[in-house]
Amino acid sequence: MINPSDYSALFAKDGTVVRHADRPTPRYSLPRAIKNFRLLMKDKEDTSLVFKIYESLPSKQFMPRVAALGLSERGEDLRRTEPSLPEILDDHAELRKTPKGSLAHAYCDFMESEGLTAAGLVAEAESLGRPKYDDLVQWYGDRSRDTHDLFHVLTGYGRDALGEQCVLLFTHGQSPSQGHLLIGWAGSANIKSMVRGSKAPVMGAALQAKRTGKGAPQLIDQPIRELLKQPFDDVRRALNIPEPTQYQECHRIWKAEGIDPYDLLASEKSQGEALAA
Repeated sequence: MINPSDYSALFAKDGTVVRHADRPTPRYSLPRAIKNFRLLMKDKEDTSLVFKIYESLPSKQFMPRVAALGLSERGEDLRRTEPSLPEILDDHAELRKTPKGSLAHAYCDFMESEGLTAAGLVAEAESLGRPKYDDLVQWYGDRSRDTHDLFHVLTGYGRDALGEQCVLLFTHGQSPSQGHLLIGWAGSANIKSMVRGSKAPVMGAALQAKRTGKGAPQLIDQPIRELLKQPFDDVRRALNIPEPTQYQECHRIWKAEGIDPYDLLASEKSQGEALAA
């Protein structure tokens, strides 16, 4: 395995260094990660805690993945043809020119219904004030961030609490990371505890998401601009992404049990009041 310091001596064909010499080396600390996870459970809107968890649990395979893609011909081509994914993803007028039923239409439908933009995700990340470096690590990290909502669309996981945990575990299956694993599994266990007595297969949905991510080719490696033009169902088949049946079963059961998957706190409160009556 390459020594971390050696990555600052590796360059892509266009001169971009793999890892900038000034980029700090993350230090592994499970206690710090657990502390920040507990804080995240108290304030799920504080996205800075998510980054702190990831930084506390750096993956030994992260830099090899960055170098493998960034220095490959595929990586060179992606950086040349897709230098800024948010500009591509937020141009809905252009995306809507693709045939009906395309991934582009499904993506636009999702983002518009949720009131989201790729630029908004960038702004949220940059508001944390983390330093940026002109290296392949930055490119790889940005590309990972910018494909997050595409993961939602392709997998069928919504933006409810369980859907977000499933996307994290799908991402772990794609690119193993203890940070994704901690938040995904612990978050799913927390959801299960919030709906005590429910028959919904919460942990089954989490496990299926992880397996799906592992069985699918890495989305970050794919030419996103070309995928967007293709029929949605064809893309899912090509990427080996099946229907999220366990997640869908959770929603079906919760609906029958009178639980709102998009407002589990209210459901938890209602259950507590029922038990106290």
